[in-house]
Amino acid sequence: MTTTPTNVLASVDLGSNSFRLQVCENNNGQLKVIDSFKQMVRFAAGLDEHKNLDEASQERALDCLAKFGERLRGFKPEQVRVVATNTFRVAKNIAQFLPKAEAALGFPIEIIAGREEARLIYTGVVHTLPPNGDKMLVIDIGGGSTEFVIGSDLQPLATESLPLGCVTYSLRFFQNKITAKDFQAAISAARNEIQRISKLMKRTGWDFAIGTSGSAKSIRDLIAAELPQEADITYKGMRYLADRIIEAGSVKKAKFESLKPERVEVFAGGLAVMMAAFEELELTKMTVTEAALRDGVFYDLIGRGLNEDMRDQTTAEFQNRYHVSFNQAKRVAETAQAFMDSLCHAKNVTVQDLAQWKQYLGWAGRLHEIGLDIAHTGYHKHSAYILENADMPGFSRKEQTILAQLVIGHRGDMKKMADIVGSSEMLWYAVLSLRLAALFCRARLPLDLPPQTQLRADETGKGFILRISQNWLEQHPLIAAALDYESAQWQKIDMPFNVQPQ
Repeated sequence: MTTTPTNVLASVDLGSNSFRLQVCENNNGQLKVIDSFKQMVRFAAGLDEHKNLDEASQERALDCLAKFGERLRGFKPEQVRVVATNTFRVAKNIAQFLPKAEAALGFPIEIIAGREEARLIYTGVVHTLPPNGDKMLVIDIGGGSTEFVIGSDLQPLATESLPLGCVTYSLRFFQNKITAKDFQAAISAARNEIQRISKLMKRTGWDFAIGTSGSAKSIRDLIAAELPQEADITYKGMRYLADRIIEAGSVKKAKFESLKPERVEVFAGGLAVMMAAFEELELTKMTVTEAALRDGVFYDLIGRGLNEDMRDQTTAEFQNRYHVSFNQAKRVAETAQAFMDSLCHAKNVTVQDLAQWKQYLGWAGRLHEIGLDIAHTGYHKHSAYILENADMPGFSRKEQTILAQLVIGHRGDMKKMADIVGSSEMLWYAVLSLRLAALFCRARLPLDLPPQTQLRADETGKGFILRISQNWLEQHPLIAAALDYESAQWQKIDMPFNVQPQ
């Protein structure tokens, strides 16, 4: 049998709703997903009134584990970690089922405690978010349990696990026509559970809340689709979804176009639990991360410490993967940041906002040419597509969208940018800064702009002025011609860009 390379690792997450297998390459602590499988087993739905798993749920699980086992042939035991969560914890007949499950999979199954599950979830999240010292509250609604964790660095400050799940609550409260009374009963029951830990959580405190896993992602996606002005999970957004479901009588009849079919049966339960968490913990909003339990399992496997911003690691990894010219990328990034500095100098821009947008420009500049690895023609479109859709550890979906917007706008016709950028002033500034940086660095040689070069917004606030040495422009006729083209592009969208030779 062919053995799997030692830097390839696998994690298996046996949840109460779905089973997941993920295979990653470990490149010096940078994880690259190379394969993944997910099957909706609905394991918790097989528990009867005595907490015994029925035969049908066991057969669904064994069928899935056999498929996972086929994929894991050639892996050594030290390359695989298998964790099982709430339904494995509570099922009375799990001891009889476990040997059959391990035989089908080919690896030992570790049934982890609720708090260990919470710790691993937190480990996955904290390794994929930039460290800034702020305390986060992580909430992970699974099929049979919900984990609550607070922390700011590698070791969490508080970890809790409660028997609240999207599968169990959907089965308990939402089997028939859904009424307002049903929703309130589910929320009240969940609040009663969360009250057990709410004092501890509030005493520990947090700076922001973040959700993980399927329920949180589904809620976020539906709110974004139905209420575009709500970028994050909010109580207002969830109340709207609940009212839609109540009015229709079921999740299916509510006809949420962006809800995945496999989540229809369990969505109401997850929504009720999340609404209860917002009420009991007095949350106002929550962002969502793609990180989850399986990511924590990987980082536990490799034992890597958190010592730098994961987004910088990801940027460097992407530069290597797509064979980027490091010198050119660094030149463009630094030139774009210098233009952004100049543009914001006379504006009422906070230090924090400027620093954040310079970060975006730094990453965009370093990654704007990754599409060249696909084709030169339209490479900025390829680059933007990768940045929008690739797995980029550490980057939020919002940040990936901003990078994609900057990169798609760094060259070509400006008409396409009017709808993309909208009224975001800082995004317009960043687009201009990156366009000019790419323009001035086109020769791919070291660049020294003349000392008195200034980029400013004009008096109307809708246009821009570039002040630059006349002599320098005469010595660089290609750049001078390119600036004329740039001016014509901005005129197309009624945002004048004028060059004022000095």
